[in-house]
Parts: sequence; structure tokens; C-alpha cells
Amino acid sequence: MSEPLLFAFILFAVVMFFTPGPNNIMLLSSGLTYGFRRTLPHMAGIIFGFAFMVAAVGFGLGTVFVAYPVLQTVLKYAGAAYLIYLAVGIARSGPAQPGEDAGRGPMTFWGAAMFQWINAKGWVMVIGTITAYAAIASFPWNILIQTAISLVMGAGSTVVWALFGTALRPVLTSERLVRGFNLVMAALLLASLYPVFVDA
Repeated sequence: MSEPLLFAFILFAVVMFFTPGPNNIMLLSSGLTYGFRRTLPHMAGIIFGFAFMVAAVGFGLGTVFVAYPVLQTVLKYAGAAYLIYLAVGIARSGPAQPGEDAGRGPMTFWGAAMFQWINAKGWVMVIGTITAYAAIASFPWNILIQTAISLVMGAGSTVVWALFGTALRPVLTSERLVRGFNLVMAALLLASLYPVFVDA
């Protein structure tokens, strides 16, 4: 195993997982709107969904995208459309009210897990992980190490961002403040689409 490359990969993972992106912005908003406990399925979906994506691409699914580049384009624009849909939902959401309709709530485990496949920042992270740090160890240990580190970093970052949102609940006490905050989060989510359209 290459220890310097392992250290470099951990540094890369810290930066990519903990900096703002679609997942973290949605967790921040969800923590504020619904609280930490109700955001747990969303967090778990991100953690396991992303780690599964790293493993799947590392163990050969990436060759499908090389053979059929149109799939990348389809995923890119489907992801952009879904992010716009999510941004609208966040912009329209206010604080959760006691006894409100059970149909309204944070993203589900499966929704968050599937979202990873159309998340532009997620693909940047996966491609960087699998290609730039392939020599971290011999195959298949390199993929297993990358997947394990992705699980740990994903868990850490989702907890931090959801707790940050939850910590804002006592501060943003009025419905007007929560709606204003969610409008800012929706705008940031839309801003995260910039790289998608710049590469178009």
C-alpha cells in the first residue's frame, strides 16, 4: 500500500465530502426543517448510496460509461432536472408543523441513495477517487479501501451538515426566517448546477 497516496486520498475525501454540494445543502435544509432524527434516512441513503456507487464503478461499471458515453449525458441532464425539482421543493418548504400531513417530509433512504447517481459533484468525486487514487493499493484492495473511506467520510459529513441545520432551529424560530433560509439553500442548490452547464 502507498501511504503517501492514502494520505492524499484522505485529504481529497475530506475536502470533497465536507464542502458544500447538493447533498450537504439538502441535509442542512432538512436538519432545519425536520430535525436530526427525521433526517436520518436521508443521511443513510447518502452514506450507503455513494459508497455503493464508488464500489460499483470501481469494480467495472465505469466501463459501461466508457462504452456508451451518451449515458453520462443522460445522467447529467436528468440530474440537473431533478436538482431543479428539489430546489423548488426546498424553496417552498417552511418549518414542519406538529400533526402535519405524514406525506411531507425529508428525502427517503432510497431517494437519497438513487440521487447519488445523478449528482454532478458525486460523479466528480467518484471519477477522482477511482482514477487518481487507483494506485493506493493493488486491485481489488484499492476499491475496498476507497469504499471504506467513503463510508466513514460520508457518515462524518452527513452528521455534521444535518446537525448544523438542526442547531439553527432555535435561532430561526419564525416561519418567515425558515422560509428565507430555505430560499437561500434552494439558490445555492441551483448554483451547484453551474459546472454541469459549463461542461455542456
